[in-house]
Amino acid sequence: MNSRERFIEIYNANIKREGADKLLEYLMSPQSDFFTAPASMRYHSSYEGGLCQHSLNVYDCLHSYLGSERTRALIGQTYSEETIAIAALLHDICKVGVYKTGYRNVKDEKGAWQRVQVYEFDDKLPYGHGEKSVYVISGFMKLTREEAFAIRYHMGYSATDDQRNVALAFEMFPLAFALSVADSEATYFIETNKKPQT
Repeated sequence: MNSRERFIEIYNANIKREGADKLLEYLMSPQSDFFTAPASMRYHSSYEGGLCQHSLNVYDCLHSYLGSERTRALIGQTYSEETIAIAALLHDICKVGVYKTGYRNVKDEKGAWQRVQVYEFDDKLPYGHGEKSVYVISGFMKLTREEAFAIRYHMGYSATDDQRNVALAFEMFPLAFALSVADSEATYFIETNKKPQT
């Protein structure tokens, strides 16, 4: 099973909310490059299909983190499979349509110039990162308050102007902290710029 098939299987098995079918239709449509886009320009999962793979990695990490006895004891609650799938699979939907293919010249190991393909960032809806994901998802289906805060603050302290808001969001909504941990684990410990072997 490839990444696209696994994403769709997990999505359909867990996300049953009104409007979820329309959101998936959008992700699969020609208007979306969700299944072919990279997750970043040159850092984590910066290859074709990287965004979908990153979303699956975050799903696996979040599921594992929330499933541990220690985490359940610390958080004091459990989350539905639907909430876990929504938060993890859709946290980076803001990246749909923002990476374009470009080229630049770089020197190879022998010092010769080579033309290489790169990704360039070109966001036509500059509404932020996590907040843009919440905005796009909300156009199709309702999020719970905790899901919205988790997606909004999944970047933790690395992507906000007001650090106090991150601390408050993590304190008020444990799912926000958990998603941030899962995103960081996927980004820094699981993913590289190399396409996974299939």
